[in-house]
Order: sequence, then C-alpha cells, then structure tokens
Amino acid sequence: MSYQYDDQNVFAKILRGELPCKKVYESEHSLAFEDIAAITKHHILVIPKGPYVCFDHFAQAASSDEIIDYTRAIGEISRILEVAPSNGGNGYRILSNTGKDGAQMVPHLHIHFFAGEPLGSMLQKQIREQ
Repeated sequence: MSYQYDDQNVFAKILRGELPCKKVYESEHSLAFEDIAAITKHHILVIPKGPYVCFDHFAQAASSDEIIDYTRAIGEISRILEVAPSNGGNGYRILSNTGKDGAQMVPHLHIHFFAGEPLGSMLQKQIREQ
C-alpha cells in the first residue's frame, strides 16, 4: 500500500515551527512534546521528524537511523519523567492509533506516552451486536 502524507497536518506544522509546542525532548529524528489535551498527569506525544503517516509506514520506509532514534526517544522520555521501572518508577503506557478503526486523528505517526498515575486496563470491553 502506498501512503499519502498530508504536509498540512498539525504535527507537520509544529515541526516547521508554524505552531508552538511545549517540548519535552528533541533529537535528530524525533520530537516529544506535551499533549494540549492531556488525559493523564504525563501525556506526551512522540513523533518522528520524517513524513510518516503511521507506524507501518514508518517501519517500511524509515531509515535504520530514524527507527533507532525514535525508539530511543521513547526510552529517553521514560528517563526524563522518572517513570521507568528500572529506575524505581511506576511505569507507563505507549499507544499509537492507526487508521480509521484505530481512531487516528492526525495523519502523522505519533506515540501517546501516558504516565504519572494508575492507568487501569488497556481497553474497556465493548458489547458487540450480532
């Protein structure tokens, strides 16, 4: 499948400096900033700087350097927020929504990093009508 990247999405505008963000971390290939509609004590968005629509697009098209940098950026956020269990923290959750069924709202790969409070079960069960 081919991906069409929309360079007018909100994250592309943040990367170009057209919109502000409250930066938490930045590296050569990644940017992390506070979500303006935070739903937990720590709600950070981690995005690659490249034009990738979703995680599978990133996995197929990103360079090894971009993939390594992005993965390490997520680990660095856990260190900055002092939530990594290896350092005595209480943990965190990462989530990436993809496509219509995944409820993706911004067509730029992003990981939601949630921490700072108990998060409960992963997904609430939904009763499906048959």
